[in-house]
Amino acid sequence: MRKSVFLLPVLIVVLLAAISSVFIVDERQKALVLQFGQIVKVQEEPGLGFKVPLVQNVVFYDDRILSRDLDPLEVTPSDDRRLVVDAFARYRIADVEQFRRAVGDGGEDRAASRLDGILRDTTRNVLGTVSSNDILSVDRAALMLRIRNNAIAEARSLGLEVIDVRLKRTDLPPENLNATYERMKAEREREAADEIARGNEAAQRVRAQADRTVIELVSDATRQAEITRGEADAERNAIFAEAFGADPEFFEFYRSMTAYTRSLTPGNSSMVLSPDSEFFNYLKSDQGARSDEGE
Repeated sequence: MRKSVFLLPVLIVVLLAAISSVFIVDERQKALVLQFGQIVKVQEEPGLGFKVPLVQNVVFYDDRILSRDLDPLEVTPSDDRRLVVDAFARYRIADVEQFRRAVGDGGEDRAASRLDGILRDTTRNVLGTVSSNDILSVDRAALMLRIRNNAIAEARSLGLEVIDVRLKRTDLPPENLNATYERMKAEREREAADEIARGNEAAQRVRAQADRTVIELVSDATRQAEITRGEADAERNAIFAEAFGADPEFFEFYRSMTAYTRSLTPGNSSMVLSPDSEFFNYLKSDQGARSDEGE
């Protein structure tokens, strides 16, 4: 009975020691076995692991791809137009031993803080060599690649692998927005004024050309009309001359009728003629003046 009572605590201690000597590494983790702060074993494969109880302890680190958002960063490009840049990075712990030596007990939080400094410095250095137009353009993939490549070399000392760096948003500082908007507005107004001036100049050229064309067309039409009118008058006079030569009495009659038509119209002034005027010969007799003379 006494022996059983003595063995029971021993068995409990042995059981607890056996349990504490076993640890499980998840597929999303890496593990380091430390003895008095020194690395004695690295376990990167998932499964069971073993350590010496009370002497050794296990530290776990995330083996997944991690994301890190940078606080808004103010940069000064080569054209001295300040910009505020938001960026984020994707990284992973590539060398867990180097990672432990670099950050010590600080773990992933300390590593993220140091990575922030690396990314901020690299972003400032790269974006400071180009103009703000290059940063604000859609073709900035090359800039992000340069930032990532520069960060890879520096982050390697922390045991980290930088996979990607992205610029999420690039804005002007609030104090510069109004001045920038006013400058952009002035540039657009100047461009609009230039376009209006060029349009007015083009319209004036078209209008002048149209006016000249109208004058030329009217002049040519007038000339053609005068030629046609002259030819018609000549032809009319030839007809009249031929008619007068063929029958002088009929021509005289026609000329008298034309004179009556032009003079005896409504609204004309009164006519004062002597009773024996020859003007109305064809109204007084069907024979006219020649008939009277014959009688």
